[in-house]
Amino acid sequence: MKIVVVGTRGFPGVQGGVENHCEYLYTHLSKMGCDITVFTRKPYVTDESNEYNGVKLISLDCPRNKFLEAIVHTLKSVIKARKLNPDILHIHAVGPSLFAILARFLGMKVVITNHGPDYVRKKWPLPAKIFLKLCERIGIAYANGIITIAGNLAKDIKDNYGREAAVIPNGVEIPKLAQTEDYIEKFKLEKQKYILAVGRFVPEKGFHDLIDAFVLSGIGEYKLVLVGDADHEDGYSRSLKDKAGKYNGIILTGFLTGQALNELYSYARLFVLPSYYEGLPIVLLEALSYGLSCIASDIPANRNIDMVESRFFSVGDILMLSNKMSHFINEPWEQEDRVGQVNMITEKYNWNAIAGETIKVYECLD
Repeated sequence: MKIVVVGTRGFPGVQGGVENHCEYLYTHLSKMGCDITVFTRKPYVTDESNEYNGVKLISLDCPRNKFLEAIVHTLKSVIKARKLNPDILHIHAVGPSLFAILARFLGMKVVITNHGPDYVRKKWPLPAKIFLKLCERIGIAYANGIITIAGNLAKDIKDNYGREAAVIPNGVEIPKLAQTEDYIEKFKLEKQKYILAVGRFVPEKGFHDLIDAFVLSGIGEYKLVLVGDADHEDGYSRSLKDKAGKYNGIILTGFLTGQALNELYSYARLFVLPSYYEGLPIVLLEALSYGLSCIASDIPANRNIDMVESRFFSVGDILMLSNKMSHFINEPWEQEDRVGQVNMITEKYNWNAIAGETIKVYECLD
């Protein structure tokens, strides 16, 4: 099958859950014999290569603006995709799904993957939320096939729009633990003496709560490491950096991939995800795949992942988060616990299986 993909910023090495999802899904589909072309956004893709692990990449210009870039890039991509005559156009995320109607008008079969209701994100003002809700409605109405990454999202689509959606989760590849310490030394960290969080610097990630909880906890012998940055610098991201900068025990690394991120996952004592909103959090799956001790906010997306009840805390509850960090920093975490966790991730979030389920959706389109 010839598949053309739109709605992602691109890959490799681009920050974002959709970007991570697409990188692994389409490289696996390519290995299974699919002909894959992905349209990427030129402001984000620094590597000018037109191929990555068997996937063809076409980079298009678009404004680097959180209100315009997805819409402008998807419109250009859909028009160019028609010239490639794909068997399927696969659109990712709520905003880009607006153009399912255009793609159908141009004679293409369309699959959309709904990664979650973007219109609930705190970064969007009310007019943008209304527009994104409209995008979702149009995408679901005109898509030939619909995929969601979690069961609660499929239920919402069924309840709100009366359409069935296939549930195919995000996946993760089981990593090899780091053998190097270059970046641990660079950031002046000690093994097993820091708490790790990874994600964009946007309000819904809850890093402001995490900083407050860390300071409240008084666990000064540990450091807090925040890996990530803002795609679009704004008042929130600047205030978060200012807030973190007041404390010597808080380390901001910026966006990291590869060896650097591998080291930070490998040697952390605890991983924390304090999000107010997620689709299905790849960073939590990644942390679990390293065998890390993890805690997370009790939002539905996080609860979709198999962790014991005591490892969830009420979202936005700084005192509870502080107490959980203090507790699990000192909770024994044995090799048996690590192995059991990695085995669970291997079984439930395997990219080969996920790619196979995606092909089944492609093959069943009307």
